[in-house]
Amino acid sequence: MEQFWNPDQLVIWLEQAAAWVETNVLLVPILLQIVACLLAVIPALLLRRPLSHQLARLQNWRALLHYAGFRRLLAVLPDLAFPIILVLLIWFIDAVAIQAGLRHNILRLVASLLNAWIFIRLGTAVVNDPVWARSITIIAWGLAALNIVGWLDPTIDLLDSLALQIGQFRISVFGILKAMLSLAILLWVASFASRIFEQRIQKVHRLTPSVQVLMSKLLKLVLLSIAVLFALSTIGVDLTALAVFGGAIGVGIGFGLQRIVANLISGVILLLDRSIKPGDVIAIGDTFGWIQSLGARYTAVRTRDGTEFLIPNEDLITNQVENWSHSDVKLRLKVPVGIAYRCDPHFAIKLCNEAAAKCTRVLDNPGPNTLLRGFGDNSVDLEIRFWITDPQNGRGNIISEVLLNVWDSFKENEIEIPFPQRDLHLRSSDGDIRVEMSRPDDASGDPTLDSRD
Repeated sequence: MEQFWNPDQLVIWLEQAAAWVETNVLLVPILLQIVACLLAVIPALLLRRPLSHQLARLQNWRALLHYAGFRRLLAVLPDLAFPIILVLLIWFIDAVAIQAGLRHNILRLVASLLNAWIFIRLGTAVVNDPVWARSITIIAWGLAALNIVGWLDPTIDLLDSLALQIGQFRISVFGILKAMLSLAILLWVASFASRIFEQRIQKVHRLTPSVQVLMSKLLKLVLLSIAVLFALSTIGVDLTALAVFGGAIGVGIGFGLQRIVANLISGVILLLDRSIKPGDVIAIGDTFGWIQSLGARYTAVRTRDGTEFLIPNEDLITNQVENWSHSDVKLRLKVPVGIAYRCDPHFAIKLCNEAAAKCTRVLDNPGPNTLLRGFGDNSVDLEIRFWITDPQNGRGNIISEVLLNVWDSFKENEIEIPFPQRDLHLRSSDGDIRVEMSRPDDASGDPTLDSRD
């Protein structure tokens, strides 16, 4: 540590640094490149504001605002106006230097840094996942660093030399890394493109919801398959050799994944025959709710309680399903009502029809109809029948509204709603029935009444 505080040693280090700068930096070709980069900053600063304004206008492009990735990308572009102009100017100067036969290593260094900066900003803006964003940052800066120090090509050659020969197929570390990077990029592009096409398909109102879901799923499957095939081709895999492998996978699927395949095929059948579609009100077993989405393996059904049931598609094919909005959204509801025997049933039926007709969700044509269903033990049994066209909004709330209107109407017109009553008959027997009554404050307990029958 003493050498760091030795003045003579510090002077030696300064002289060595000055000599390195004089040898490697203070050269006419190097200085010309530095001056060219500094001069390129001036037009970049002058053109930054107009380009930033034009890039900001892209945020009003409604065709792209529907996609979250594009919205984030368009929000970042105005801030990148300066580095975009600067890197274009430096690449232009670099091309001129190459044509003139001049050195251009410093220009390539600055261009690589600017490219890494722009790529990282754009990648982190489009990719919302922090893991992917961090990975893009590391890869971009790593490639830029290797290119700056001139180690990029030697590193690629070194990784490519670490290979394993299997017959006619050669696997290298560089090939594996390239395939992984290609697969990740292609899968992300395929997923992004499928989301764009899915949103476009959902805007085609001529297609039914089930057909829209089917087309979206098939398109996503095709895009992902193409991405995987392209990634395999980048490492030299012969795609014709996948035929045998695909046959083996098919046999394995047939035996080991029967239920999964059954759910997948059932999902395709449900989309093709359009027996159920998103938004339908269904009841299967004890589950009643609205179809939120149709997946490849399951169907999401949301109840009025906010609970989502993930029902396997096979159950929807093999079990009985009540679809309240399959071919017609109209639904008839039945509400039982009882009145006392001393009340006029004709007048009560009229009041029930009027009470149901007051509800906005109840249809006027066909209107409410109340029937006399029978004479019960305690009441005259009536049944209010009415139609609605929005079962997805629930039936319990409309039934409650109708019953409240019936209650108010019966109270106003003195129609009695009975409750169970029982008459108790005491039969006399040979023995005596003794009744005793006493006051609680009578400590002696002497009866005040003694009656015998």
